[in-house]
Amino acid sequence: MTLPFRKDLDKYKDLDEDEILGKLSEEELKQLETVLDDLDPENALLPAGFRQKDQTAKKASGPFDRERLLAYLEKQALEHKDREDYVPFTREKKGKIFIPKQKPVQSYTEEKFSLDPELEEALTSATDTELGDLAAILGMSNLITNNQFCDVVGGSNGIDKDSFSNIVKGEKMLPVFDEPPNPTNVEETLQRIKDNDSRLVEVNLNNIKNIPIPTLKEFAKALETNTHVKNFSLAATRSNDPVAVALADMLRVNTELRSLNIESNFITGVGILALVDALKDNETLTEIKIDNQRQQLGTVAEVEIAKMLEENTKILKFGYHFTQQGPRARAAAAITKNNDLVRKRRVEGDN
Repeated sequence: MTLPFRKDLDKYKDLDEDEILGKLSEEELKQLETVLDDLDPENALLPAGFRQKDQTAKKASGPFDRERLLAYLEKQALEHKDREDYVPFTREKKGKIFIPKQKPVQSYTEEKFSLDPELEEALTSATDTELGDLAAILGMSNLITNNQFCDVVGGSNGIDKDSFSNIVKGEKMLPVFDEPPNPTNVEETLQRIKDNDSRLVEVNLNNIKNIPIPTLKEFAKALETNTHVKNFSLAATRSNDPVAVALADMLRVNTELRSLNIESNFITGVGILALVDALKDNETLTEIKIDNQRQQLGTVAEVEIAKMLEENTKILKFGYHFTQQGPRARAAAAITKNNDLVRKRRVEGDN
């Protein structure tokens, strides 16, 4: 089967391109080169010869001859004058030959001493227990074990092996058990928030890894109309930027929440900036924790956090470790000022 667009190409099969180019004038050839300038040199669909115009000004020297090229390169190398050395090479050895120093070999001479016949006979016939007692009395405790030393020294003083300080004992390893899983029922808690249950004051979803992102966004949506929940914590729940944006929308309308914890999640600077923007208008939240995210928030986010803390006088606790010195100092000063204002109001109220 012949494709429709190939029917019109059959008449060009027998054309001689070289003959057509030979009939073109010099002006027409230059015009053709101008057209080729507009071609894309990185277009892989074009042949290599059509991606860029021919810029060679030298006339063709014939077909490629490898042996002739090598002979030409060798001739050029021999005719090129070598650079003269600053110090001519004369094969003369200068300096002293390195001879390593011979380390003196230490020789030990065995000292010969003689004991009285009675002492030599007593040491020869002594048992291991008696030799250990003698070593302990002479203070050579490195020659005997701790138990032997305790038997000789501690036994006479009423000290047993358990209370002997020279005996090193390993401490008993205490087992470290994993933390119990969070017992919070996610579906039931979400329904109680939607129903505005007055007994539900604190919601703790920490370390529950399998909560879907849409469910977390539903929690934020339900808190918009809830008037009883004071503390909301979802640390280490794999929350991300969409969850942070949903929480930011909640903070703009919620007037009862006092504490928010979103530490150890996957929230980036985008989500944190959304929360910061919402906190500028929130006047009820007093504590927020955003530390230990998967990646650093960046300088821009830290500057905006410091600016928000300077404008919001209600936040008394802010959980985040700043990486920049400037925003850290501004945030610390803002938190100190907010706590001083609360203390001043309390003192004025008592009076």
